[in-house]
Amino acid sequence: MTATALFTGLIDYAGLFPPARLPMDRAVAAYATHRDSDDAWMLGRFVVPAGRLDEMVAALEAVPPGHDARPWPLSVLTGDDAASADAIIEAFTHPRLIIEAIETKASTGDDIADRASRFRRATEVFIEIPYRGDDNPTTLLGTIADHARSRPGLAAKIRTGGITTDAFPSTSELVRFLSAAQSTGAVWKATAGLHHALRGEYPLTYEADSARGTMHSFLGLFTAAAFVHGGVIDADHPVVVDMLETSDGRQVEFDAGLHWRDANLDTTYHLNADQLATARTHFARGYGSCSFDEPTDELRNLHLIGGER
Repeated sequence: MTATALFTGLIDYAGLFPPARLPMDRAVAAYATHRDSDDAWMLGRFVVPAGRLDEMVAALEAVPPGHDARPWPLSVLTGDDAASADAIIEAFTHPRLIIEAIETKASTGDDIADRASRFRRATEVFIEIPYRGDDNPTTLLGTIADHARSRPGLAAKIRTGGITTDAFPSTSELVRFLSAAQSTGAVWKATAGLHHALRGEYPLTYEADSARGTMHSFLGLFTAAAFVHGGVIDADHPVVVDMLETSDGRQVEFDAGLHWRDANLDTTYHLNADQLATARTHFARGYGSCSFDEPTDELRNLHLIGGER
């Protein structure tokens, strides 16, 4: 089933962060449970700030290795002080944990050059860049792509939501980002606000009195990205907006490839398995989510993945 090509390793687990904001021991226990679940094939890395690595080690001591004895892959956040985080990361070692990725920030070309020169222990370094409003991301994405030629694994990161309505980008801002990523060839990942398979109005936090707002769909975003990076359509094609804003799971279908159906449910666009695999190399590890159950349960309810927990 070609769904595996789109969803394998798609979700980095960010249970420490809002809106879940779990304490370390509960987040570590949850990740251990997800690693032993039927949906483990969709699970990516555990996301942790550099300054909390020691706290994670202490919490890990209470968790048995489980069925998967391989070291846990980590994506480590640097915060605002990249140099201090780099020193922590260089000194860190643990037999059950491996730092695979770094997530950091940059807003200028010089910042990107600095980040590209650091974090040599990590396979991938994701640089969060401004891309909303007046911040056209094309130049920064081009700089990231240029540095990636000498520093393989260097990629961009975008924030796609949060716990307030103004934290969510507009559809046009996402389209502009996809267009810039397509034109520059920059690899990227997303984070925040992508708990749900379909676009709609949802509670913004897990509090009983939470405000509600329109949240983007991870299925819509990565379907659109797959068609754009798979070479089937350009990012400025009108159907990209339809994909990003889909609220009907019947528009997406997998068999030997990925199909996108229009509003009348006629199949109009198709990606084969090879095109889908190529596309996944552009949006790398996919996205960070503080919930693993919400996205996997919703995909199962849409019959896009099978099996029971």
